[in-house]
Amino acid sequence: MIRIGLVGTGGMGTVHYNNYQHIEGCKVAALVGITPQSRECSENWGVPLYEDIHSMALAEQVDVVDICSPTFLHREHVMEALSLGMHAITEKPVALHKKDAEEMFSLAESKGKLLFVAQVLQFTKEVEVLRELVASEEYGKPLDASFERLSARPRWVQNGWLFDREKSGLLPFDLHIHDLDLIVSLFGRPESFSFTSTGGRDKAYREHYRFLYNYPGLSVAAEAAWFNADFPFTARWRVYFENAVVVNDGSQVIAYQFDHPARVFDTHEDLLIPTGINLPPTGMFHRELSHFMDCIARGVPSDRVTRQQVLTVIDLLEELAKD
Repeated sequence: MIRIGLVGTGGMGTVHYNNYQHIEGCKVAALVGITPQSRECSENWGVPLYEDIHSMALAEQVDVVDICSPTFLHREHVMEALSLGMHAITEKPVALHKKDAEEMFSLAESKGKLLFVAQVLQFTKEVEVLRELVASEEYGKPLDASFERLSARPRWVQNGWLFDREKSGLLPFDLHIHDLDLIVSLFGRPESFSFTSTGGRDKAYREHYRFLYNYPGLSVAAEAAWFNADFPFTARWRVYFENAVVVNDGSQVIAYQFDHPARVFDTHEDLLIPTGINLPPTGMFHRELSHFMDCIARGVPSDRVTRQQVLTVIDLLEELAKD
């Protein structure tokens, strides 16, 4: 039985807790938090609560610490968990600087422990389809791709930390990271990139970005936004292969070719688990956390979200943040 210490009981902490209830061979054995919500979750879930990771480690037998705290605490919490001899799972981004991410992975290696970064998009049915099409070249090589991730400004965030560059990395690290991680996992590191950004005069951050990543024989565009408007969350992509256009329109994945009927791929979810937040029931978090639990049981790193992939993404985002 893999015993889990869950750090943070906000939105993502709740999502992870709900999904662990459906994964055999693991158990949330302890919570770490200092908020009234943490105390309420401890009572409702029947799981002991501790104020910090060190106190938890002294009192409980924990194999892996799942870190769902705000971005600016990820490095501190990961380093503490690894130093105390436990594996670590952390929500994205692992860090805001490549050197910090490298230190975290190096510490995990020196301690003989595993570090996992939760990039849940990698575990969606739609991305599984795209990954197979790129790898198999069923429709030929990809020539052009575009990714879109648009949202209303996240007014729900507590204490406004998400709008502080030093604490969150702002929109590129919080939102665009999902698509950039996918882009890097599919196509590798781009040869070059450029971007444009816009924002209201009263904002201390940029609200909208358009990115262009250049590869030999392939151009990849991406768009990300925190609109100052009640805009519905939108996540879509389109990839033009030599012999087909494959589109994820947000509800289904379809391939279009000449002289063939449109092909609708099977992206049906066999298991839908309520998230407990403003996301509909889904199976992607279950697949993600099941994968991490399996890796821990087998003592192997993730082949879905790799160390090099994570470091490349953080390095690119850090370069973007300089401009």
